[in-house]
Amino acid sequence: MSRIFITGSTDGLGLATARTLLDEGHEVLLHARSRERAAVLDEIAPQAAGVVIGDLSSAAETRSVADQVNAHGRMDAVVHNAGVYLSSGRVTTPEGHSYTLAVNVLAPYILTALIDRPGRLVYVSSGMHHGAAGNLQDIDWTERRWSASTAYSESKLHLSALSASVARHWPAVLSNAVDPGWVPTKMGGSGAPDDLAEGHKTQAWLAVSNDPAALVSGSYWYHRRQRPPAPEVTDATFQDRLTDKLAELTGITLF
Repeated sequence: MSRIFITGSTDGLGLATARTLLDEGHEVLLHARSRERAAVLDEIAPQAAGVVIGDLSSAAETRSVADQVNAHGRMDAVVHNAGVYLSSGRVTTPEGHSYTLAVNVLAPYILTALIDRPGRLVYVSSGMHHGAAGNLQDIDWTERRWSASTAYSESKLHLSALSASVARHWPAVLSNAVDPGWVPTKMGGSGAPDDLAEGHKTQAWLAVSNDPAALVSGSYWYHRRQRPPAPEVTDATFQDRLTDKLAELTGITLF
């Protein structure tokens, strides 16, 4: 039995991952943005190790999430599932960051740094990261005209590169990024063409499986198959520039 923490586990892929792992007998720590959102977990909460509460758009609440997780003891795996998609404008967080950047990149970075180091890390990315440019000059969108799809694509490029950077710096940790496909969740929309049932299986597999195929690090996955990510993801120079920028934006040094 493994102990797994999953961010954004109140619906969609996060909830599906949690249900799968609970059904397999694992100990799962759930996460909800607020106590109100946590109410939707009433059905499975009795089976779970607990529910931690915190809005990942807030750096202070993200730190609190890390503290709550650590209070439950060391996790065997953390699945960074929480994410946001399109917004009509640059919505700002309490710290003044872009909401998309904060939830999709800054929060996973902070949690990676502050949660007691697990044996496995899984970062839920997107195939849209292939369409992003590797320019880190304005990742917080304070200078450019807002583009929701570009901001999202960039955030997933950064998240994938963070996963690869962790794999490079922490060789004892299995760190991987996953493209779940365009699936019909609340984020993906009802018309999404990919299979929802397949969308979460790779995350669950990478988090707990002892299949030799799953015991790798630094890879990018789609439906249990490794795929090549954008070139920046595996570029050590880009990774280092990214983590330096994230350290600057959060005040937390990861490596």
